[in-house]
Amino acid sequence: MTPPVPRSRIAGKLGLADRIFAGTRARALLAAVEAGLERVDASLGHELRSADPIADAAGRYLYEAGGKRVRPMLALLTAQLGSGATDEVVLASTALEMTHLGSLYHDDVMDAADRRRGVPSAHAIWGNNVAILTGDLLFSRASVIMSRLGDGAIRLQADTFERLVLGQLHETVGPAEGADPVEFYLKVLADKTGSLIAASAQAGVIFSGAPGEYEKPLVAFGDRAGVAFQLLDDVIDLSDDADETGKVPGTDLRAGVVTMPYLLLARRTDAESVALRARIDDGVARIAKGEDPSILDDDIAALRDHEATAATLALAEQWSRDAIDALSPLPDGPVREALTRFAQAVADRSS
Repeated sequence: MTPPVPRSRIAGKLGLADRIFAGTRARALLAAVEAGLERVDASLGHELRSADPIADAAGRYLYEAGGKRVRPMLALLTAQLGSGATDEVVLASTALEMTHLGSLYHDDVMDAADRRRGVPSAHAIWGNNVAILTGDLLFSRASVIMSRLGDGAIRLQADTFERLVLGQLHETVGPAEGADPVEFYLKVLADKTGSLIAASAQAGVIFSGAPGEYEKPLVAFGDRAGVAFQLLDDVIDLSDDADETGKVPGTDLRAGVVTMPYLLLARRTDAESVALRARIDDGVARIAKGEDPSILDDDIAALRDHEATAATLALAEQWSRDAIDALSPLPDGPVREALTRFAQAVADRSS
């Protein structure tokens, strides 16, 4: 088994830890959550190992590239409403993080993304077929892990995976004629991102033996916090700070992937906005035909400074507030306080 990761490295991965555990009561949770994350990281290192050299190298690639481990952190946090980081909570957290990792392999192929977590994407190294099959392998292993926890865990994994796939499918196909593109996109985000965050928060309750009445509020919390999280990622995608994104600015837009700033830009009818959208559309079409992606550099910068991006930030803040409102049935205490800070932090990762 891989040796536990030092606690300081775990805290560094979180990035948000100082904000989430800022209160006096919440900080008392930090040691428990970090200790649990050490166990999850060690479990991931073990479960990702394979006797097949290609499967081993490709399967461990994005895990070893880093990541914030947001989903395990949430499961370990909500587990404090029950018996804490039980073996079952650690296993469920491992499976859900592995599912998230598998989705990244697929996302990068579908989006033609060249980089992930500051390193070349898996498909850039091994090709699309190996990257897709590696994602499939991680999904299957996550299901095997969940099967050790019983029928309820299998249902949780299956339901979450179904939402994840439907979100990706709907994003790929696009909205039906007459549908509101913004509302459609928000539903895609809830399924693609919110589903795993919600499942993680729910798993912490289930597998720690916490009161069952906390599950529903935490699912609603996770869905809404997940949307806020992804809306901020749409803004961060435009950032010119490679240390923050690990990607070229506007990677998603250059690949023709719709993001909220673009959708809100499309609602604007002023001449400047209409012209900017037309230039982006033209650039995306030219890139698809083989032109250099740098042709969109100036337009990506213009969108970064456009009011549509500011409106995306405001929308993220609203979803964050809605997530916090969903926590009202939980008892007042350090867990609820930390979850509140989490929702606030994912909607404002710039400070």
